[in-house]
Amino acid sequence: MDAVSSVMQIRASVNLFLSEYEPIALILLPIIALFSARIVHSIVVALSEKGLKSAVLEISMSAAKCVPGVQKYIDAQKQKVITQLQGEGKSKREGWRTGLPGTGLGVEVINKMKDEKMKDAAWQGRCSGTIYIAGREHEGHFSLINEACSLFAHTNPLHLDVFPSVVRFEAEVVAMTATLLGSRETTSGGQICGNMTSGGTESILMAVKASREYMRARKGITRPEMIIPVSAHSAYDKAAHYFKIKLWRVPVAQDFRADVRQIKKYINKNTIMIVGSAPGFPHGIIDPIKELGALASTFGICFHVDLCLGGFVLPFARMLGYPVPQCDFTIPGVTSASVDVHKYGLAPKGTSVVLYRNHELRKHQFVAVTEWTGGLYVSPTVAGSRPGSLIAGAWASMMSLGLEGYLENTRQVMEASKKIEMGICEIPELFVIGRPDMTIVAFGSDLLDIFEVNDIMSSKGWHLNALQRPNSIHICVTLQHVSVADDFLRDLEISVQTVKANPGPVKGGLAPIYGAAGRMPDRAAVQDLLVDFMDSSC
Repeated sequence: MDAVSSVMQIRASVNLFLSEYEPIALILLPIIALFSARIVHSIVVALSEKGLKSAVLEISMSAAKCVPGVQKYIDAQKQKVITQLQGEGKSKREGWRTGLPGTGLGVEVINKMKDEKMKDAAWQGRCSGTIYIAGREHEGHFSLINEACSLFAHTNPLHLDVFPSVVRFEAEVVAMTATLLGSRETTSGGQICGNMTSGGTESILMAVKASREYMRARKGITRPEMIIPVSAHSAYDKAAHYFKIKLWRVPVAQDFRADVRQIKKYINKNTIMIVGSAPGFPHGIIDPIKELGALASTFGICFHVDLCLGGFVLPFARMLGYPVPQCDFTIPGVTSASVDVHKYGLAPKGTSVVLYRNHELRKHQFVAVTEWTGGLYVSPTVAGSRPGSLIAGAWASMMSLGLEGYLENTRQVMEASKKIEMGICEIPELFVIGRPDMTIVAFGSDLLDIFEVNDIMSSKGWHLNALQRPNSIHICVTLQHVSVADDFLRDLEISVQTVKANPGPVKGGLAPIYGAAGRMPDRAAVQDLLVDFMDSSC
């Protein structure tokens, strides 16, 4: 009875207190409080994920866009930039087919395809990366892998019992790649395993997915976080987006290598993995893999090494005597690695390998379905059906070249890279970024707009990669460049002198856009611009 009396007294007191307020106020107050709480929560989350400066900027820009006319103006400016990125004039999609022909072309379709192929850029020896095999597409190693792909164009390793040939090819490609990365060494643990994927991005996606599931099973982490250097590939951003992982991008050290101390500061109870590159795509510099491995071991977290570029160069460069540090499974703490066979492995496009230190890790990559009416289903990678032709092409590439072939190819690309690096150093207006460890040479300028130099190089038929933070461009040296290194350096010197004598934007060039994008504080606007450009291009 005392309890009931107490409740009645409290009720009476509350009613007496609230009677002083208007009913509408009592209705609005909780709504306003809830709305305010959501705003505060959003601010706290933004501060936590992006830091004070970025969060304030994002909130300010969002507020500015609420002003009448501002969003419309921004959209108009974005469309101008997109038009310039796509090139002046009519849409490139004009005249593209949108329906089946009434009567099929039959074998004549091959001639149609040859006509379309003639419109591609002249890529022989002119592209950064892109084409890693020497020569032209109808001769030599090109011809060999094309024939291998053609022989197995009908196959699919999903059907293990029907196509045991490509199942064996995949297993052997994985095993041979693992051997290059230390699988036969005692310190590797002797259980290195993996699968082939469609490319470096999928290999990284699989490694991140497996690491997330492994750490959830091992430590019960349900709000996973991943720490990467700012130089790490954008595939990790994709993985974080797809798999709902909080991503921390950490500044690199002055030598452009991953800063182990900075990475350590971000490790907490939710950290599932850290990342190192060998080498990083922007500058061709190898991160301190040994130190990162020790850090991962200390905290009991996963450590992925991105060897997409270096996997088929660094092991051979070390054999040739180049001062290349160990970047593989002989390093304690390394739990997974990605290696692109379609780069310096000289396999057909769409072939990569993801490797794990043991089977327990790899099992978390797989997806098994038991309740489907279509039967029991299990798949190792993102794709269900996979092209056996590409697996066959990768196997043919590795078997045809062998150790001697890869050693010779590595010698050629390393020598060409050093020649280009030294040649750039001799151009006083330019400087090489960091100390490249492999076949990528990035360079910038304190005296010229490097993007204007890139535009002049583009006008001469070169296709280089524009970088940011710092503004620079790079060339990824392949076998295509071995015979044209002198041509590249000559054209670069001419381009530098052209910009020096006539500074300013080149008509039709992209220097103003790259420069403006790098200076824009509102990164969300740059992101929106990229998305709109992609939406209008594919």
